[in-house]
Amino acid sequence: MTDELVLVEKDDGLATVTLNRPEALNALSGGLLASLTKTFRDLAEDDETGVVVLTGAGRAFSAGLDLKEMGSGVLPSASDLEFDVVAAIDAYKIPVIGAINGFAVTGGFEIATACDLLIASTEARFADTHARLGIAPGWGLSQRLPRLIGVNRAKELSLTGNYLDATTAETWGLVNRVVEPDALLDTARGIARDMLGCDQSAVRDVLQQMEEGWNTTLGEGREIETRINRARTRPVDIASRRLIVQERGRDQAGN
Repeated sequence: MTDELVLVEKDDGLATVTLNRPEALNALSGGLLASLTKTFRDLAEDDETGVVVLTGAGRAFSAGLDLKEMGSGVLPSASDLEFDVVAAIDAYKIPVIGAINGFAVTGGFEIATACDLLIASTEARFADTHARLGIAPGWGLSQRLPRLIGVNRAKELSLTGNYLDATTAETWGLVNRVVEPDALLDTARGIARDMLGCDQSAVRDVLQQMEEGWNTTLGEGREIETRINRARTRPVDIASRRLIVQERGRDQAGN
């Protein structure tokens, strides 16, 4: 059993990042927040990593802020950049896949929604308990959640603090897929490998188009898309890329 609060496993362009306080349901202590924030900032400097899978050890992704530390006044402010893991994820220009293995509550929910897509175990449960605790989100949940699942559903979750099961989360569009617990990491890593099989500069450009567009109006988003599209003027061997795409399509179709 390691004492490291965040585990990082790298494998040929894929980094698996694991929150490692299973005995506390990966509650976000100051130490865990600082370590996770630094991990993403370090990965941003790693040219060999193309995709990150983010998950939690044990039976939770993260149960949210460590209430013991919070109650004692030890836990730092969410606006403190040393501990602002969501800002670090937002600044990261590489796809981040959340593998949600269990509870993703409040601060843990905010970190999950900062990921580019989510794969959930059947054991996953989501909840926003900010209002129950008498506090307000500080890492973007109040803005991201309505955009992901619709404002009325977001209001239902955030104004009640009720839990959302994995199947309903998939139906509502919060998660991409729901799989059995023992298939979670393999599924997330399989999607990551598919991303790594694409042209990596194009992956980053498409991700930038979507991210910038998502944060603005449709019209402004189209302008962003056009600007990035026109900036891709480097020579590309379309013929060879076309053969790769065709071969991959045949493999996926089982032919």
